[in-house]
Amino acid sequence: MGVHANTRAIEKDIVTDFSERMSYGSYLDLDTLLSAQKPVSRPEHHDELLFIIQHQTTELWLKLVLHETLAARAAFDEDEIGRALKCVARVKHIQKTLTEQWSVLATLTPTEYSEFRQFLGNSSGFQSYQYRAVEFVLGNKNAGMLTVFESDPAAHDLLERLLAEPSLYDAFWRCLSRLGYDVPASALDRDVTTAYTLNEDLLPLIKFVYENHDEHWAVYEAFEEFVDLEENFQLWRFRHMRTVLRTIGMKSGTGGSSGVGFLQKALDLTFFPELLAVRTEIGR
Repeated sequence: MGVHANTRAIEKDIVTDFSERMSYGSYLDLDTLLSAQKPVSRPEHHDELLFIIQHQTTELWLKLVLHETLAARAAFDEDEIGRALKCVARVKHIQKTLTEQWSVLATLTPTEYSEFRQFLGNSSGFQSYQYRAVEFVLGNKNAGMLTVFESDPAAHDLLERLLAEPSLYDAFWRCLSRLGYDVPASALDRDVTTAYTLNEDLLPLIKFVYENHDEHWAVYEAFEEFVDLEENFQLWRFRHMRTVLRTIGMKSGTGGSSGVGFLQKALDLTFFPELLAVRTEIGR
Protein backbone atom coordinates (compact mmCIF):
# COMPACT_ATOMS: atom_id res chain seq x y z
CA MET A 1 0.00 0.00 0.00
CA GLY A 2 1.86 3.03 -1.26
CA VAL A 3 1.22 6.72 -1.73
CA HIS A 4 -1.30 7.84 -4.38
CA ALA A 5 -1.98 11.46 -5.30
CA ASN A 6 0.33 12.50 -2.49
CA THR A 7 -1.95 10.79 0.01
CA ARG A 8 -0.98 7.96 2.32
CA ALA A 9 -3.75 5.46 2.89
CA ILE A 10 -4.73 4.66 6.48
CA GLU A 11 -3.79 1.04 7.21
CA LYS A 12 -6.73 -1.19 8.06
CA ASP A 13 -5.38 -2.13 11.52
CA ILE A 14 -4.95 1.47 12.70
CA VAL A 15 -7.38 2.13 15.56
CA THR A 16 -9.81 4.94 14.83
CA ASP A 17 -12.64 4.37 17.33
CA PHE A 18 -11.81 5.87 20.74
CA SER A 19 -15.30 5.98 22.18
CA GLU A 20 -14.25 3.32 24.72
CA ARG A 21 -10.46 3.40 24.38
CA MET A 22 -7.76 5.64 25.80
CA SER A 23 -6.52 8.01 23.12
CA TYR A 24 -3.34 10.04 22.76
CA GLY A 25 -5.19 13.15 23.87
CA SER A 26 -6.79 11.55 26.93
CA TYR A 27 -3.52 9.93 28.04
CA LEU A 28 -1.71 13.29 27.90
CA ASP A 29 -4.75 15.22 29.21
CA LEU A 30 -4.38 17.58 26.28
CA ASP A 31 -7.65 19.35 27.05
CA THR A 32 -6.08 20.59 30.29
CA LEU A 33 -2.63 21.20 28.82
CA LEU A 34 -3.77 23.15 25.77
CA SER A 35 -6.26 25.24 27.73
CA ALA A 36 -3.60 26.39 30.21
CA GLN A 37 -2.45 29.30 28.03
CA LYS A 38 -4.43 32.31 29.22
CA PRO A 39 -3.09 35.62 27.91
CA VAL A 40 -3.80 38.57 30.20
CA SER A 41 -3.11 41.45 27.81
CA ARG A 42 -6.11 43.51 26.70
CA PRO A 43 -6.57 43.62 23.83
CA GLU A 44 -4.84 40.25 23.60
CA HIS A 45 -1.43 40.66 22.03
CA HIS A 46 -0.34 38.16 19.40
CA ASP A 47 3.11 37.50 20.93
CA GLU A 48 1.96 36.83 24.48
CA LEU A 49 1.18 33.21 23.56
CA LEU A 50 4.86 32.69 22.68
CA PHE A 51 5.87 34.16 26.04
CA ILE A 52 3.49 31.89 27.96
CA ILE A 53 4.38 28.69 26.10
CA GLN A 54 8.11 29.40 26.45
CA HIS A 55 7.79 29.54 30.22
CA GLN A 56 5.30 26.70 30.55
CA THR A 57 7.46 24.31 28.55
CA THR A 58 10.45 25.37 30.64
CA GLU A 59 8.52 24.44 33.77
CA LEU A 60 7.64 21.03 32.30
CA TRP A 61 11.30 20.35 31.54
CA LEU A 62 12.29 21.57 35.02
CA LYS A 63 9.80 19.09 36.47
CA LEU A 64 11.66 16.31 34.68
CA VAL A 65 15.09 17.70 35.65
CA LEU A 66 14.04 17.68 39.30
CA HIS A 67 12.64 14.15 38.93
CA GLU A 68 15.91 12.91 37.45
CA THR A 69 18.27 14.72 39.85
CA LEU A 70 16.35 13.39 42.85
CA ALA A 71 16.55 9.90 41.34
CA ALA A 72 20.30 10.36 40.83
CA ARG A 73 20.70 11.38 44.45
CA ALA A 74 18.73 8.33 45.57
CA ALA A 75 20.96 6.12 43.42
CA PHE A 76 24.08 7.57 45.06
CA ASP A 77 22.46 6.87 48.43
CA GLU A 78 22.28 3.23 47.34
CA ASP A 79 25.88 3.28 46.02
CA GLU A 80 24.66 2.83 42.44
CA ILE A 81 26.98 5.22 40.59
CA GLY A 82 26.09 3.91 37.14
CA ARG A 83 22.36 4.33 37.69
CA ALA A 84 22.91 7.83 39.05
CA LEU A 85 24.94 8.83 36.00
CA LYS A 86 22.21 7.54 33.69
CA CYS A 87 19.87 10.08 35.29
CA VAL A 88 22.50 12.82 35.00
CA ALA A 89 22.99 12.00 31.32
CA ARG A 90 19.27 12.53 30.71
CA VAL A 91 19.39 15.86 32.54
CA LYS A 92 22.22 16.97 30.27
CA HIS A 93 20.07 16.38 27.19
CA ILE A 94 17.18 18.30 28.76
CA GLN A 95 19.55 21.17 29.53
CA LYS A 96 20.50 21.43 25.86
CA THR A 97 16.84 21.66 24.92
CA LEU A 98 16.22 24.31 27.57
CA THR A 99 19.17 26.37 26.38
CA GLU A 100 18.13 26.20 22.74
CA GLN A 101 14.62 27.35 23.70
CA TRP A 102 15.98 30.82 24.39
CA SER A 103 16.47 31.25 20.64
CA VAL A 104 12.69 31.02 20.23
CA LEU A 105 12.00 33.68 22.85
CA ALA A 106 14.71 35.84 21.29
CA THR A 107 12.44 36.28 18.26
CA LEU A 108 10.32 38.51 20.53
CA THR A 109 11.44 42.05 19.72
CA PRO A 110 11.61 44.85 22.33
CA THR A 111 8.64 46.57 20.71
CA GLU A 112 6.52 43.42 20.73
CA TYR A 113 7.31 42.61 24.37
CA SER A 114 6.67 46.18 25.53
CA GLU A 115 3.12 45.96 24.22
CA PHE A 116 2.10 43.36 26.82
CA ARG A 117 4.82 43.50 29.49
CA GLN A 118 2.86 45.88 31.71
CA PHE A 119 0.09 43.28 32.04
CA LEU A 120 2.47 40.80 33.73
CA GLY A 121 2.46 42.73 37.01
CA ASN A 122 5.19 41.40 39.30
CA SER A 123 5.20 37.88 37.90
CA SER A 124 8.73 36.78 37.05
CA GLY A 125 10.76 33.67 36.33
CA PHE A 126 12.59 34.52 39.55
CA GLN A 127 9.53 33.06 41.29
CA SER A 128 9.91 29.61 39.69
CA TYR A 129 9.97 27.24 42.65
CA GLN A 130 11.03 24.33 40.44
CA TYR A 131 14.09 26.26 39.28
CA ARG A 132 14.98 26.96 42.91
CA ALA A 133 14.39 23.32 43.77
CA VAL A 134 16.85 22.21 41.08
CA GLU A 135 19.41 24.70 42.35
CA PHE A 136 18.93 23.42 45.91
CA VAL A 137 19.37 19.78 44.87
CA LEU A 138 22.56 20.70 43.00
CA GLY A 139 23.91 22.48 46.10
CA ASN A 140 23.32 26.16 45.38
CA LYS A 141 21.15 26.72 48.45
CA ASN A 142 19.89 30.05 49.72
CA ALA A 143 17.50 30.04 52.67
CA GLY A 144 16.55 33.64 51.88
CA MET A 145 14.79 32.45 48.74
CA LEU A 146 12.09 30.77 50.83
CA THR A 147 10.47 34.11 51.63
CA VAL A 148 9.48 34.44 47.97
CA PHE A 149 7.27 31.38 48.34
CA GLU A 150 5.54 32.06 51.66
CA SER A 151 2.24 32.60 49.84
CA ASP A 152 2.55 29.15 48.21
CA PRO A 153 2.66 26.57 51.04
CA ALA A 154 3.35 23.57 48.80
CA ALA A 155 6.29 25.24 47.07
CA HIS A 156 7.61 26.58 50.37
CA ASP A 157 7.42 23.13 51.98
CA LEU A 158 9.27 21.52 49.07
CA LEU A 159 12.08 24.05 49.17
CA GLU A 160 12.31 23.92 52.96
CA ARG A 161 12.66 20.15 52.76
CA LEU A 162 15.31 20.28 50.03
CA LEU A 163 17.18 22.97 51.95
CA ALA A 164 17.57 20.57 54.87
CA GLU A 165 18.53 17.55 52.78
CA PRO A 166 21.95 16.68 51.32
CA SER A 167 22.56 17.86 47.78
CA LEU A 168 23.36 15.56 44.86
CA TYR A 169 27.05 16.38 45.39
CA ASP A 170 26.84 15.63 49.12
CA ALA A 171 25.25 12.27 48.35
CA PHE A 172 28.03 11.54 45.86
CA TRP A 173 30.84 12.12 48.38
CA ARG A 174 29.05 10.03 50.99
CA CYS A 175 28.70 7.26 48.41
CA LEU A 176 32.46 7.35 47.68
CA SER A 177 33.22 7.21 51.39
CA ARG A 178 31.13 4.08 51.77
CA LEU A 179 32.93 2.57 48.78
CA GLY A 180 36.26 2.97 50.53
CA TYR A 181 37.58 6.27 49.17
CA ASP A 182 39.38 8.57 51.60
CA VAL A 183 36.81 11.35 51.59
CA PRO A 184 37.72 14.03 54.16
CA ALA A 185 35.40 14.54 57.11
CA SER A 186 34.89 18.17 56.11
CA ALA A 187 33.02 16.95 53.02
CA LEU A 188 30.92 14.44 54.93
CA ASP A 189 29.94 16.57 57.91
CA ARG A 190 29.30 19.96 56.34
CA ASP A 191 26.14 21.95 57.04
CA VAL A 192 23.99 20.87 54.10
CA THR A 193 21.55 23.77 54.60
CA THR A 194 24.17 26.21 53.29
CA ALA A 195 25.37 26.83 49.77
CA TYR A 196 28.17 24.49 48.75
CA THR A 197 31.56 26.21 48.62
CA LEU A 198 35.04 25.14 47.55
CA ASN A 199 36.53 22.51 49.87
CA GLU A 200 40.26 22.30 49.24
CA ASP A 201 40.44 19.13 51.37
CA LEU A 202 38.88 17.28 48.43
CA LEU A 203 41.47 18.30 45.85
CA PRO A 204 44.05 15.56 46.61
CA LEU A 205 41.42 12.82 46.16
CA ILE A 206 40.05 14.34 42.98
CA LYS A 207 43.53 14.80 41.56
CA PHE A 208 44.39 11.19 42.43
CA VAL A 209 41.33 9.89 40.56
CA TYR A 210 42.08 12.01 37.48
CA GLU A 211 45.69 10.83 37.41
CA ASN A 212 44.70 7.17 37.93
CA HIS A 213 41.45 7.13 36.01
CA ASP A 214 41.85 3.66 34.53
CA GLU A 215 41.62 2.14 38.01
CA HIS A 216 38.80 4.47 39.11
CA TRP A 217 36.79 4.86 35.93
CA ALA A 218 33.30 5.15 37.46
CA VAL A 219 34.39 7.99 39.74
CA TYR A 220 36.37 9.64 36.95
CA GLU A 221 33.31 9.49 34.71
CA ALA A 222 31.16 10.96 37.48
CA PHE A 223 33.53 13.91 37.79
CA GLU A 224 33.23 14.66 34.09
CA GLU A 225 29.46 14.24 34.11
CA PHE A 226 29.23 16.78 36.92
CA VAL A 227 31.44 19.19 34.98
CA ASP A 228 29.13 18.82 31.96
CA LEU A 229 26.11 19.40 34.19
CA GLU A 230 27.54 22.64 35.57
CA GLU A 231 28.73 23.88 32.20
CA ASN A 232 25.29 23.28 30.68
CA PHE A 233 23.67 25.12 33.56
CA GLN A 234 26.00 28.09 33.05
CA LEU A 235 25.25 28.14 29.33
CA TRP A 236 21.53 28.24 30.16
CA ARG A 237 22.11 31.14 32.56
CA PHE A 238 24.17 32.98 29.97
CA ARG A 239 21.56 32.56 27.24
CA HIS A 240 18.89 33.71 29.70
CA MET A 241 20.85 36.85 30.51
CA ARG A 242 21.57 37.62 26.86
CA THR A 243 17.94 37.06 25.85
CA VAL A 244 16.77 39.45 28.57
CA LEU A 245 19.38 42.02 27.47
CA ARG A 246 18.22 41.66 23.88
CA THR A 247 14.57 42.11 24.84
CA ILE A 248 14.49 44.75 27.59
CA GLY A 249 18.03 46.12 27.72
CA MET A 250 19.00 47.29 31.20
CA LYS A 251 15.45 47.77 32.53
CA SER A 252 14.55 46.32 35.91
CA GLY A 253 12.84 42.93 35.98
CA THR A 254 9.09 42.61 36.49
CA GLY A 255 9.76 40.86 39.80
CA GLY A 256 11.78 43.80 41.13
CA SER A 257 15.32 42.61 40.36
CA SER A 258 17.88 44.76 38.58
CA GLY A 259 17.33 42.60 35.50
CA VAL A 260 20.45 41.87 33.46
CA GLY A 261 22.74 42.89 36.32
CA PHE A 262 21.12 40.38 38.65
CA LEU A 263 21.33 37.62 36.04
CA GLN A 264 25.01 38.35 35.41
CA LYS A 265 25.76 37.68 39.07
CA ALA A 266 24.31 34.17 38.69
CA LEU A 267 27.21 33.34 36.37
CA ASP A 268 29.50 33.47 39.41
CA LEU A 269 27.53 30.76 41.24
CA THR A 270 28.97 27.25 41.16
CA PHE A 271 27.86 23.71 42.00
CA PHE A 272 31.00 21.56 41.89
CA PRO A 273 33.90 24.02 42.38
CA GLU A 274 36.64 21.45 43.15
CA LEU A 275 36.16 19.75 39.80
CA LEU A 276 37.24 22.95 38.07
CA ALA A 277 39.84 23.98 40.64
CA VAL A 278 41.65 20.65 40.29
CA ARG A 279 42.45 21.43 36.66
CA THR A 280 45.01 23.97 37.84
CA GLU A 281 46.71 21.26 39.92
CA ILE A 282 46.79 18.39 37.42
CA GLY A 283 50.15 18.08 35.66
CA ARG A 284 52.09 20.04 38.23
